[in-house]
Amino acid sequence: MAQAPYTSPLAGALAPDLLERFERYVRIDTQSRRERERSPSTPGQLELGRLLVAELRQANLADAELDEHGYVTATLPAGDEASNASGPVVGLIAHMDTSPDAPGAGVQPIVHRSYPGGVIELPRLNTRLDPATMPELATKTGHDIVTSSGDTLLGADDKAGVAAIMTAVAHLAANPELPRPALRIGFTPDEEIGEGATLFEIERFGALCAYTIDGSELGELQDETFSAVEVIISIHGVDVHPGQGTGKLVNALRLAARIIATLPAETLAPETTSGREGFIHPYELSGTPGLAQIHAIVRDFDEQLLAGHVALLEHTAREIVDSDPRARLELEVRRQYRNMRSYLEPNPYVTAAAEIAIRAEGIEPLRSPIRGGTDGSRLSEMGLPTPNLFTGGHEYHSVREWASVQDMAAAAATIVRLAEVWTRPERFGSPAK
Repeated sequence: MAQAPYTSPLAGALAPDLLERFERYVRIDTQSRRERERSPSTPGQLELGRLLVAELRQANLADAELDEHGYVTATLPAGDEASNASGPVVGLIAHMDTSPDAPGAGVQPIVHRSYPGGVIELPRLNTRLDPATMPELATKTGHDIVTSSGDTLLGADDKAGVAAIMTAVAHLAANPELPRPALRIGFTPDEEIGEGATLFEIERFGALCAYTIDGSELGELQDETFSAVEVIISIHGVDVHPGQGTGKLVNALRLAARIIATLPAETLAPETTSGREGFIHPYELSGTPGLAQIHAIVRDFDEQLLAGHVALLEHTAREIVDSDPRARLELEVRRQYRNMRSYLEPNPYVTAAAEIAIRAEGIEPLRSPIRGGTDGSRLSEMGLPTPNLFTGGHEYHSVREWASVQDMAAAAATIVRLAEVWTRPERFGSPAK
């Protein structure tokens, strides 16, 4: 069912600046690379980082800097030094990179003003945004919708979050009378390849808690994510000339294909699961008859179930490879991140503050677990409680990615409300610092 565009006086005032920033940021190619050799994995992330530092300094955040690993940090001091100097320091975090899952260079954003409903036809690759298959789009009649030209990502994941933070911080800096605690700003590299928190210096960041602005639908407030591992399966075969392969050739690619084909498809697959159901997702198959590799990600909200999925994958691989004694299997399990819920439950005031802020902006909070992860998954585990807030972007990791200007502006307005909430911690039971 269509709804009127989300509006509030604050969001409406922030929308023009936010859109201008967002269009500027998405044009910079910050696509990360999975097999990174350094941080960040690609130079475009440094380009965006330098731009953000310059804009933060223009907003009088004098300590804004880009470090050697590609992390941007800055501080917006408390609005009223007399009352807030000893109060909490709150972090705002988004990631600068975009996914390697679809083309990311040469993004040309298109703003579809006052979306009338129906299919949006993009000019390249016959890409279509159809509300019949995108229920969120069906509710955005009247919104200003931003897309790419159809052959690249848009980059709303997570440049919508970057733009929301930058817009809110610039607004707060320009209006010092607005109540706010000290805010620490952090923009991370390589989140899409699971490395955003790897070199994040929590002690130096110096915040009591933080919020990633990396969600999707208007009102999302998320304090639970998947737990995640990556499994790399290497199959060693025996490669000989195929014309002389009788009784000699052991084709590692065929064994790899059998492993994938044997895995459950009606259950434990991303395309057949939802809600709190986990999955095994082979996302890359490569190799030769002599050596093949399967890269798979395994996800679940429950640690025991996650371990069971990994055991199933390992059992399947061993059973198939061991069927030929001339083949050999190597299996590596890489821990990626854990469900943030257990780390946030001892700090309920962090999530409570965000819920108050969302309601203060006139939005009903949407509480649902993330079928994925954020920098907050690892940061919470590392000791920085970090739930996740919405951005207004959708269809991430694809050329169909889109975002609502009104919803992105609502994210920026919610950050401004959140700053005010943190100046009155007695309202939601937070410690003073």
